[in-house]
Amino acid sequence: MNITQLKAFTMVVEHGSFSAAARAMQLSQPAVTMQIQALEADLGARLLDRMYRRVELTEAGEALLPLAKRVLSDMEAAREAVGAVSGSVTGHLLLAASTTPGQYILPNLLGSFLKEYPKVGVSIDVRDTAQVVAAVESGEAHIGMTGAEVADAKVEFEQMGTDEIVLIAPPDHEFAKQGSATGEELARAAFIMREEGSGTRQVTEHVLRDSGVEPDELHVVTELGTSEAIVSAVEGGMGVGVVSRWMSDKAVRLGTVVEVGAEGFPARRPLFVVKPRGTLTRAAEAFLGHLQANLQG
Repeated sequence: MNITQLKAFTMVVEHGSFSAAARAMQLSQPAVTMQIQALEADLGARLLDRMYRRVELTEAGEALLPLAKRVLSDMEAAREAVGAVSGSVTGHLLLAASTTPGQYILPNLLGSFLKEYPKVGVSIDVRDTAQVVAAVESGEAHIGMTGAEVADAKVEFEQMGTDEIVLIAPPDHEFAKQGSATGEELARAAFIMREEGSGTRQVTEHVLRDSGVEPDELHVVTELGTSEAIVSAVEGGMGVGVVSRWMSDKAVRLGTVVEVGAEGFPARRPLFVVKPRGTLTRAAEAFLGHLQANLQG
């Protein structure tokens, strides 16, 4: 039994699948599978039942999980203690982020951060806003970044940077030909919406209400889990949608979608760093400082 095996085990449980754990650990899926198999062979017990598209803990796995988390936590604390004495920043930084910051903003900043702190390893887990907040609350992630706050969350939100969300339509859509849409027209249009819990959806509903359109009045033809999927659906002529300008920019340049004006759109929204209420690790503190230096002002 070794630390890599325990890490692979806990990551598979946390992410719900071998493939998701492999992405988070930046390993191949066979490598993660080999670590779990070696751990099971060493302990002489099956720890995970492989179900269709998910894994479930066995009784032995249930017994091991809290102990494995404790060992990994102790290892991280040991790195922190040694780092504090030596003055270096080490350890593995776990970031959770909603789609726009997770796919565009944070990756752009990691290169310069890792040059400054080469002994730090970083993983980014892209989730919806509610899941990001839950990950920081539970300690599964050290820091999160979202496009919206969550009421009554047991975390701290710090505004840092901004994003802009836009209304897009297929090139042959009446809105594209008009260049704009009224609230009444939006209520009648086939609308592609992000899923519940998405920060983009929260902002969209807020803007619509301010313009006199209740979200329940919309003709929502489908709900999709990512903004890329919304852009693809709009390109395919399914309807209109709202996404971050980061997401739509390429498609607009290619002419496969058209940005449309409407009351409240484009809408500028703040981005938030999500911090735990407890003490940050040294790596998390260093990354927070990096974000503040590059996104504020």
